[in-house]
Amino acid sequence: MKDDKIVDVIIVGGGPIGINCALECKKNGLSYVVLEKGPLTNSLYNYPKNMTFFSTSERLEIDDIPFISKNPKPNRDEALEYYRRVTTSNKLNIHLFEKVISISGELGSFNTKTDIAIYKSRYIIIATGFYDIPKNLNVPGEELPKVTHYYKEPHLYVMQNVVVVGASNSAVDAALEIWRKGGNVTMVVRGAEIGSRVKYWVRPDIDNRIKEESINAYFNSEIEKIDAHTVTIKTPEGYVTIPNDFVVALTGYQPDFAFLKSTGIELSNDSKKLPNYNPETMETNVAGVFLAGVICGGMETHKWFIENSRIHAKQIVNHIAKVEAVKS
Repeated sequence: MKDDKIVDVIIVGGGPIGINCALECKKNGLSYVVLEKGPLTNSLYNYPKNMTFFSTSERLEIDDIPFISKNPKPNRDEALEYYRRVTTSNKLNIHLFEKVISISGELGSFNTKTDIAIYKSRYIIIATGFYDIPKNLNVPGEELPKVTHYYKEPHLYVMQNVVVVGASNSAVDAALEIWRKGGNVTMVVRGAEIGSRVKYWVRPDIDNRIKEESINAYFNSEIEKIDAHTVTIKTPEGYVTIPNDFVVALTGYQPDFAFLKSTGIELSNDSKKLPNYNPETMETNVAGVFLAGVICGGMETHKWFIENSRIHAKQIVNHIAKVEAVKS
């Protein structure tokens, strides 16, 4: 199947920033199509059901559309409702459950191939985030079905021996929820303490649960191997093997660097893998291809959030609109 109609902009990614880019295109009279491989705001949909944002609702707003929350910090369901309403009320042109396979061509004549169609466009905006590819533990047994890199809700882990790997917000939230629902939780933390970016209202809770030994914690430690019914942990005092039913490895995620490189986007040669783009226009080293949102941070996935990358949509679309105005 092939769509021969050329549009001004193809937007890859239907998350909050992709939606914001679509709104800016619409306001500026640019034709566009948003391509999202999953449901609307796929990453938010896959967040834990009880997740609460660090940001207040007004910091998550896009295009000055009010986000009203009944809580000081909005939760996942409120965010899903907000972005859904923004999308439907503005009748945005979003194709869901359509995965982008490749991007080829050049400025003014790009071809975006998905699993069902090929789209032609003058420009490309990539706003795919980083939540789809987990950072693996790279230990024996990681492929076992009891191991997951995503956490949804605690019920599965009731009355089970659960190892939670990591010390970030996601790991701490999972450990506390599972413990409160009756799971026997052990945390394995590579560093000497719980992460410094853990939400300030949650940190005393996890510190106290560890202190009173309601939740076991091994610091300066790493998983050595995972077996069907046990986990072996490398600690400063030596190897420890404990009974285990599930491993929830919340060690972070990373952008799809292979996709970026296949599009021609250059990455820094260091561990940060920062993509090459102009911070004023967000245009990459590939003319006509722009980046928006958290994907701009490479491996520094804590650098960009919805609240500080909302501006990318205006930067990109204003630049495109100026270029197109000069042409006409």
